Amino acid sequence: MTIKLFGVASVVVLVLLALLLAVLPLLLPPLPPPPWMFLLVPVLIMAVLLSLALSPSAEPDIDFSYV
Repeated sequence: MTIKLFGVASVVVLVLLALLLAVLPLLLPPLPPPPWMFLLVPVLIMAVLLSLALSPSAEPDIDFSYV
């Protein structure tokens, strides 16, 4: 029994994307660093996601007594 995870087209796209990510930094000129306020954006997104993950659910308490 064979499990086919990716088609030929998706493998080609993934390989081309990997090649682009490996080659483009060598060809493009270095960019200046971003302003320090932009560096806080990923930290703020992570803080929001963490607070959402740890906050209690608004769903009512569901009892699975039939199991």
